[in-house]
Amino acid sequence: MFVLVSSAQPNGDFCGIRNKAFKDGETVKMTVYYNALGAYVGAGEATFTTKLARYNGKPVYHFVGEGKSYSFFDNFFRVRDRYESFVDTATLLPYKFIRNVDEGGHKIYNNVTFNQSTNKAVSTNGVFTITDCMQDVVSSMYYARNIDFNRYKPGDKIPFDMFLDDEVYHLYIRYMGKEKIRTRYGKFHAIKFKPLLVKGTMFEGGEKMTAWVSDDPNRLLLRVESPISVGSVKVDMMGYSNLRYPLTSLIGVR
Repeated sequence: MFVLVSSAQPNGDFCGIRNKAFKDGETVKMTVYYNALGAYVGAGEATFTTKLARYNGKPVYHFVGEGKSYSFFDNFFRVRDRYESFVDTATLLPYKFIRNVDEGGHKIYNNVTFNQSTNKAVSTNGVFTITDCMQDVVSSMYYARNIDFNRYKPGDKIPFDMFLDDEVYHLYIRYMGKEKIRTRYGKFHAIKFKPLLVKGTMFEGGEKMTAWVSDDPNRLLLRVESPISVGSVKVDMMGYSNLRYPLTSLIGVR
């Protein structure tokens, strides 16, 4: 798992913009490739789904992110992760976050309920004070897809706050501009980011991870790449269904 850190404070982009990027029923499938000896090989897969639901009588988006290593790689580093987030359809701020992960035998379960109006989070482990416009790991990914990146120039930081492991982190995304990228799926017009990471179970610290999303209204995650404790990983989008818009950023399929 990784965490992003900065001293910046959240701005208006993470305090209540409306969803224009995704819709009910969207599914995105990713493949994880691992490189330790000069060649990338398939190591695992991840799936992200979006569904409309109800939470305490309110309409919400129910996001689920699941990841697992392939059976061969289970012998080296077994991963069985499930993340869930229930977010308000009007503000995209989370009401509930569930983290249930097993990474190399390191298991974490945390069930968090957010009260955004009173700045409180109730987790499996206690009650905590949070800041305004609080995000979780999953909600922040979907929230970021709705940011108007045309307002920024390369190098700009877009700050937000995240609650993880019963702590509030002041985070940011560094916008790196636009470029063409070739993935295992195909070639795309893309928007590029660099999050700042804290050293964790697998990922190194520093600004070493890079991510790309589609340069079209979907802002679909296309690739993430990063060094890890041993070797490096690439995570490529390899399938999707029920996107809100045509994937016009796609130049050609491999």
